[in-house]
Amino acid sequence: MTESAPAEFHSATSDTLRLFFALWPDGATRAALNRTGKWLHQHWGGRRMRADTLHLTLAFLGSTPAAHLDALVACADTVRSHAFELILDQAGYWRHNRIGWLGANEAPPQHLDLVGALNTALKAAGFPVDARPHVPHVTLLRKSAGGEVPVCSPVRWPVGDFVLLKSVTESEGAHYEMIRRWPLD
Repeated sequence: MTESAPAEFHSATSDTLRLFFALWPDGATRAALNRTGKWLHQHWGGRRMRADTLHLTLAFLGSTPAAHLDALVACADTVRSHAFELILDQAGYWRHNRIGWLGANEAPPQHLDLVGALNTALKAAGFPVDARPHVPHVTLLRKSAGGEVPVCSPVRWPVGDFVLLKSVTESEGAHYEMIRRWPLD
């Protein structure tokens, strides 16, 4: 659940963007995540996420007025965190929304520091922040039946930056456009 946002965050006009901050995988990590998605699909069925959409959400903003883009960039400009390796080693299934995912059994402290710093900057600027604990995961399946959790090969993700993405929905589904990238120390 997100905290209350100013009324302008809830308007849906042509000047509104659907935005989120995320980790965006490099080619090797994306390929490994895609292979895991294929493996989970064999066990659980559902709709596989396209490889070009795989990411790990750090902070979801949702519909945001385009006029607030500079303020979002300024928030991210203040974030300081160190590069790290994220090991995604635990498959999981959320029955309530039928999502199959791959997550980190143990999140490295740098990952939690990054999420915390980003949320602190966003909250200070008046943007909505999710109050639930962050669960680092990559959605691999939607509309899945779930079932017994299969053992998956760990995906080692060298994280050296984070990005601001815009979600664009078209007839063939959603795709993401990168607005900006921020390197980690």
